[in-house]
Amino acid sequence: MITLFLRKTVLLTDPIAPEGEAALARAAHVIRAPDSSADTIRRLAREADGVITRSKLPDDIFEAAPNVRAVVVHGTGTDLVPLAAAAERGVVIANLPGSNAQSVAEYCVMAMLMLARNIVSVVETLKGGAWDGARALGAGTHEIAAMTLGIVGVGEIGKRLAMICRQGFGMRVLGHQRRLDRLPAESEGTDLRSLLQGSDFVVVTCPLTPQTRHLFNCDTVALMKPTAWLINVGRGAVVQEQALVAALRERRIAGAMLDVYEHYRLEPGHELLGLQNVILTPHFAGMTRESRARMGVAAAEEMLRMLAGETPRNLVHADR
Repeated sequence: MITLFLRKTVLLTDPIAPEGEAALARAAHVIRAPDSSADTIRRLAREADGVITRSKLPDDIFEAAPNVRAVVVHGTGTDLVPLAAAAERGVVIANLPGSNAQSVAEYCVMAMLMLARNIVSVVETLKGGAWDGARALGAGTHEIAAMTLGIVGVGEIGKRLAMICRQGFGMRVLGHQRRLDRLPAESEGTDLRSLLQGSDFVVVTCPLTPQTRHLFNCDTVALMKPTAWLINVGRGAVVQEQALVAALRERRIAGAMLDVYEHYRLEPGHELLGLQNVILTPHFAGMTRESRARMGVAAAEEMLRMLAGETPRNLVHADR
């Protein structure tokens, strides 16, 4: 049991599961942000000793909130925090790797099925009153069993996705990452070029690093089959958005389903919002009741551990 000598204040930039908030409130004062805008976070963080976030923190957060000593990312995305600034000010950062992997893997399967069966267009056509038109759209849809899935970055999410798709659907699964010898048995290791050229679905689950930033650009997207779909649940900036928009607009790939974006939020009028062959969701692939319950408690425990001066179980280093 973790005991704090002084009651600390923790800012929640986003709601967490009741179980997690209850665990946190037993030893700390909790501030709940009404929204996750940069101005709101800066203002409320001034009173905080710690921050639990699922949203992008402003780059100047530690200047605006000099008392913050600990940040827990309610997920895996360390790019939500300005790590270099945290290191300069001695702010300890932790994340929760693998805690929402099952939820994200299931989202990816949903995305594949929705794209292959053209579900959004079918539903919209049917709701518009065109029964026969909606049925006609089904003639051009696909089974996924004989298709090839390519996973870029086969971590916890990728491993679960590979198992589901290989064992559940009988799909061929290709995997690409730095260490091909660490791939699960359900996937075949290959170089990125071969994966892109051979896959019907390309799922991006890799972290954002200097090496993966804009890994998907004009040249690499051009390697994909014109019938292929791209699914990104990793980090938004792994995909160069303008290159993807151009490929989608010109129908050089069949379509995409995106849960993350290059600049985190999609602003009104963004080009992606006007495209018919892309499905967009607001960074919620890992947000299910089950994963949120696990993550809420884990985030609370990590925060209390850090505010008590202990080392977190999942310490994030500035060079990650």
